[in-house]
Amino acid sequence: MNNEHTYTLALSCPDRVGIVAAVSRFIADRQGSIVEANHHADQDTGRFFMRNVIKADSLEGSIESFVTAFGQIASGYEMNWRLSDSRQKKRVVLLVSKQDHCLVDLMYRWRSGDLACDIACVISNHDDLRGYVEWHGVPYFHVPVTPDTKAAAYQEVDRLFEEHRGDVMVLARYMQVLSPQLCDKYSGRVINIHHSFLPSFIGARPYHQAFERGVKLIGATSHYVTAELDAGPIIEQDVVRIDHGDTAEDLVRYGRDVEKNVLSRALKYHLEDRVLLNGRRTVVFR
Repeated sequence: MNNEHTYTLALSCPDRVGIVAAVSRFIADRQGSIVEANHHADQDTGRFFMRNVIKADSLEGSIESFVTAFGQIASGYEMNWRLSDSRQKKRVVLLVSKQDHCLVDLMYRWRSGDLACDIACVISNHDDLRGYVEWHGVPYFHVPVTPDTKAAAYQEVDRLFEEHRGDVMVLARYMQVLSPQLCDKYSGRVINIHHSFLPSFIGARPYHQAFERGVKLIGATSHYVTAELDAGPIIEQDVVRIDHGDTAEDLVRYGRDVEKNVLSRALKYHLEDRVLLNGRRTVVFR
């Protein structure tokens, strides 16, 4: 992983001539060295998307003056924009239930440095994974969820997220549906993972249902959470091919692998400010 100190400028705005020139000139006038640049013009929505990674030590003047001055350009182009500092790691709050494959994978990638973040805490509606999480030195909170306690439970999830200064919430096979209030409050900041059998195979044991139907592809989808169940903007997807020799248990095993890989990639893209919302879709600068 590159540990060079950088700033990442990510933005979107109505498309028009001169955006790239204006932003590049602004950075160049401050002697900024751009080490990665991406942009995309969406013909359907008429919006423009841009991401620049700038060497921090190349910039003249303070970052505060950079932000203030760029705000004037952003206003003129009606930009939605953010500037991230690579030395300020985003704080991730993980939500889990009993299945541990996504949690274990994310914890490993965090400890190995593959995910540049801080795991602030883990919240679960079960107590099964406490020992594993606390062994890593991460706080673990058991917040049971029942039909009668859902409102109070999600208020507690919200409180814990705020108390631990969370930047992004990750549903790492959290088998509960978040409240519409949480979905709206943290729009674009909650990432989910699920199998890609929907809507054909819903409910329990989807991999076994798929096996009974003889499917030849299984996959996973990671997306931002919205109040509309499993319909938020998609960040990442992947598939695995199977054949007649695979058993239902093989499908479950392959499914675990593709789920954890898709979720880790989606989170990595989010942490690196590579994902920009485009209505019900996303632009992902991989």
